[in-house]
Amino acid sequence: MGSISVDTLRWVESGEIELLDQTLLPHKIKYVKLNTVEAVARAIEGMKVRGAPAIGVTAAMGVALGALKYKGDDFLKFSGLMDKVIARLAATRPTAVNLFWALDRMRSVIENSSGKPIDKIKERLIREAKNIKAEDLAGCRKIGDNGAALLKKGSRVLTHCNAGGLATAGYGTALGVIRSGYKQGKIEHVYADETRPWLQGARLTAFELVQEKIPATLICDNMAASLMAAGRIDAVIVGADRIASNGDTANKIGTYSVATLAHAHRIPFYVAAPVSTIDYKLASGREIVIEQRGEHEVRRVGAEVICPPGVGVINPAFDVTPARLITAIITEKCVCRPPYKKTLAAIKD
Repeated sequence: MGSISVDTLRWVESGEIELLDQTLLPHKIKYVKLNTVEAVARAIEGMKVRGAPAIGVTAAMGVALGALKYKGDDFLKFSGLMDKVIARLAATRPTAVNLFWALDRMRSVIENSSGKPIDKIKERLIREAKNIKAEDLAGCRKIGDNGAALLKKGSRVLTHCNAGGLATAGYGTALGVIRSGYKQGKIEHVYADETRPWLQGARLTAFELVQEKIPATLICDNMAASLMAAGRIDAVIVGADRIASNGDTANKIGTYSVATLAHAHRIPFYVAAPVSTIDYKLASGREIVIEQRGEHEVRRVGAEVICPPGVGVINPAFDVTPARLITAIITEKCVCRPPYKKTLAAIKD
C-alpha cells in the first residue's frame, strides 16, 4: 500500500508547478499549472493546496519558480528579487509553520550561494525544493510506521480534518499512521469527521480512504462524543500545523473539542507530524497565531447560503490543543511522550 494514486503536486522541468486543485475534490480530479509566484501564493491562500507539509513543499517550489523568472546575472538584484518572492509566499497563511521552515531553507540556499553563477543558484534552488518534497514523503512513511506501533490489533480510529497524502507530498501524517496500521492489520475501521467549514474530512479524507479501500465511515463533527460513549472509538489520530516547544498543538478548528472528548472518555489522543512542524521558538500554544478566514466560508456550504444575512460569523481556521490532552506526538524520528518540553527538545535538529 503506497501513496494516493494522484500526486498532490509536481515540479515540471520546463519551469512550472502542476498542482492538484483540492477545492474540486472529490468530484473532479484536475491539475492547475502555476507559472508565476503570484499564482502559487493565490493557490495557497485559496486552499487549492492545504495541509502544513504540502504548503511547505509548494512554497519551496514557488521560490524556485520565482528564481527562474530572473534573467540577469547580478547577484544583489537577484537576491533582492528573491526576498520579495519569499515575503509574498510567507504572507499567504500565518499558522502552518512548515511554510516558514521551507522558505528559510530556500533562503539559506541563496545566502550560501553568493559569488556563484545565477544559473547554478537556480539549479540549487530547484534541487532543494525537490529534496524537501522527497524528505517529506520519506518522513511520512516513518511517521506511519512509528505510529502504527502504538495501535492495538483491531483498533477503531477517529481522525479530524485531512492529514493524508493530499496534505503532504503523498503519504500523510495522521493518515500515514492509518495506512501503515491498516497494512499491518491493526486498524479495523476509521471514522472521519466531516470538518466544517471546508469539509476536508468529507471531501478529502473520505476520498483517500475510499481509494485505499480502508473501511471508513463519515460522521458529522458533533457525533464524536456519542461514538466514544458507545465504546466505538479506540484511538484518535490527527495531524498538526504548528507545535509549540511545550507540546501545545495547533490543528484544524475542532481538534481541541475532539481532544477534550477523548480525554473525558480515556481514549488515547495522538498527534502525527514531522519535526519541521515543531516551532521551538514558541514556549506555548498561546503564542501561535491563529488564521482568521472569511465569513463566506461559514455562511455557505458550496454555493448554498445556509444562514440569514444579518447574523454575525467568526471563522478561526485552527484551534490549539493543550499538551496535557495529548497522549503522544508521533514524528519521523520517534514517538515523544510527556514531558514534551524535554522529549521534543531531544529531537531538535
